[in-house]
Amino acid sequence: MIKVVFSDVDGTLLDSSHRMSPATREAICAVQARGIPFVIVSARSPSGVYSILEDYHFSCPIVCYSGALALDEAGKTLFHKGMEKPLANRIVRCIEATGYDATLCVYSFDQWFVKDRKHPRIVREEHIVKTQAVEGTVDSASADEISKILCMGTAEFTPDLEARLLREFPEITATKSSDSGLEIMAAGVTKAAAVKALCGLWGIPLQEAAAFGDNYNDVEMLELVGHGYLMGNGPEELKTRLLLHAPGNDQNGVARVLSGLIS
Repeated sequence: MIKVVFSDVDGTLLDSSHRMSPATREAICAVQARGIPFVIVSARSPSGVYSILEDYHFSCPIVCYSGALALDEAGKTLFHKGMEKPLANRIVRCIEATGYDATLCVYSFDQWFVKDRKHPRIVREEHIVKTQAVEGTVDSASADEISKILCMGTAEFTPDLEARLLREFPEITATKSSDSGLEIMAAGVTKAAAVKALCGLWGIPLQEAAAFGDNYNDVEMLELVGHGYLMGNGPEELKTRLLLHAPGNDQNGVARVLSGLIS
């Protein structure tokens, strides 16, 4: 019997139209009704996750920024690991100096800063996560630490940029959340590390945890737990790496697997 469920959001809980199906919501409620914690583990900000909880009328602990920030069901901070502002500024300058067609987002706790809110990539991101950015920089953040930098660009330059940043900044973690999205956090920040920390906090063996994800930044989390499911809509190269697969996010994949796990 599983004792906790961790799930990514975009491409996993939500379908390709960024909606949660009734079957998926019912499955989450069924898990919670059995006293099993359900935890959202996302690259999104807290507001970006809370918009989902509000739309579909449920609550749960959440992990944001691919593992940098965890909040309990009441919104209390369980842990946060960010980058110092001077480091974040150096990363931003490095990306800008490449000349790549890159759009940067800077996140600190629940603040989201961008250079130009009218940029089409920002407009699209605001529409998806149902929250608004503020025009500003790293130094606009109220807190001393930056939770994450998101670089949105094109699939062609993302691998090169990831390699360059990891080479120049050993004190960071960089991972793809999509073919054209690069997430940059403090060293040691991963979804897997967050899952391990929460299981330790709650006294739950990792072998009794289930997790769902669809992309590169989910792989370590899926490999860590006893029941890690890659969504059917995930990249083909990951399907050969991970043994357990769920149907796609447009086929109620999470709901269909969960119904079997808790029956």
